[in-house]
Amino acid sequence: MLDQGAPPHDRRTTVPPARLSAGARLMRRKPVERLVAEGGQGEGGSLRRSLGLWQLTMISIGATLGTGIFVVLGQAVPKAGPAVTLSFVIAGLTALFSALSYAELAGTIPVSGSSYSYAYATMGELIAWVCGWCLLLEYGVSVAAVAVGWGEYVNELLKGTIGVTLPNALSAPPGDGGVFNLPALIVVLLAMVFLMGGAKESARANTVMVCVKIASLVLFCAIGVQGFRSGNYSHFMPLGMGGVSAAGATLFFSYIGFDAASTAGEEARNAQRDLPRAIMLSLVIVTALYVLVAAVAVGAKPWQEFGDAHAALAQIMREVTGQSFWGTLLAACAVVAIASVVLTVLYGQTRILFAMSRDGLVPKVFSRVHPRTGAPRANTVIVSLFCGVLAAAVPLGELADATSIGTLFAFALVNVAVVVLRRTRPDMRRTFRVPLSPVVPAVGFFLCVWMMGSLSAVTWVVFGIWMAAGLVFYFVYGYRRSRLASPSEK
Repeated sequence: MLDQGAPPHDRRTTVPPARLSAGARLMRRKPVERLVAEGGQGEGGSLRRSLGLWQLTMISIGATLGTGIFVVLGQAVPKAGPAVTLSFVIAGLTALFSALSYAELAGTIPVSGSSYSYAYATMGELIAWVCGWCLLLEYGVSVAAVAVGWGEYVNELLKGTIGVTLPNALSAPPGDGGVFNLPALIVVLLAMVFLMGGAKESARANTVMVCVKIASLVLFCAIGVQGFRSGNYSHFMPLGMGGVSAAGATLFFSYIGFDAASTAGEEARNAQRDLPRAIMLSLVIVTALYVLVAAVAVGAKPWQEFGDAHAALAQIMREVTGQSFWGTLLAACAVVAIASVVLTVLYGQTRILFAMSRDGLVPKVFSRVHPRTGAPRANTVIVSLFCGVLAAAVPLGELADATSIGTLFAFALVNVAVVVLRRTRPDMRRTFRVPLSPVVPAVGFFLCVWMMGSLSAVTWVVFGIWMAAGLVFYFVYGYRRSRLASPSEK
């Protein structure tokens, strides 16, 4: 049946597939009204609207704050030197332009699919699939990458409390002296347990963990500044602007998360009002903390010494104070902080798969909702097991770069989607509007493309292989099983 609420340009997506050419089928769009009307509906149950502005903001901060400072900072400093603070600003500005676009679309199309759903409504099914496949790379692989970093701080905590550490074979990934990263698997499974209890329960746990991580970073700044040496900034940009941009591309991984609030669109009590606010508020808080902590860290430790720094902040705390207590305390806080990133990013991954499954592009098991908890339990278990095994088997550096390129690609599409929806549906109610559109979305798009160009050739090869595999899956499975391809599903 035709969607009577859809405007003329969207009604063509509901024509039976026999009347559409192959090209038209690839470009079929899902009407915005239908996306919103289906919000929360799953196989056997519905998601529950239980999240307010505070919880949504904590989800965004929880998914973002922690990894770039606690883990990836040690990898970025050798690329940029003291100018790593500038790298954080560049990555943050790149994220800001895309965040503005996310905020507008999240308030206009408040659904769980995030940029996948936005692309489906504006650019058609094939582009939506490509975007969703990138999101699988962004969220799923970043869960694994963050979990690997968690193991580093677990060892720091064990060393400071009982004087022993896990052997490298069980605490480091292959390629870095390990055989199987057991802590990484454990933290993913713990996050899985929380998520299976439902969105409200996992949001409560995340809020506590976010408060712990903010307090720990403020504590680090208060102590680390005592070891600040201005001479550490005497050569601010030793590796040139190329090093700054390369570090910025790596650190963009640290800003993955502000868009996590958009994946909660079908579980927010007032999604159109609260999602844009949560996205912008979380990004401002995270960027300010990142720059402050990075500035203190480089001031307290020469940048040349970051090359072999695992759990860098805990090491700095010990070096500045001369006592193991403060480093151990920070390691304990980092264990909690990084666990919250795993929890919230894993949450976002399951909700994106939920939306894709509901559209028929991936198997129905991912949209099956448990009637008691209102959570997609089977989805959560499958994704958690996959990410846990990935975390235990793949080196962190490769994971971080692969996540960055998938994220940048998805963000670039979101900037395009804002402009397209403004032109095709100018009548829609928007609770937030990107200023100076289409200039700001265009800048966001080109910044994403520029940062993608800073990534290594190996990362591009991995990305190309991933995208090729995704297209094969789409044409073998999703192309024919799409709900838009079945008249009986209209």
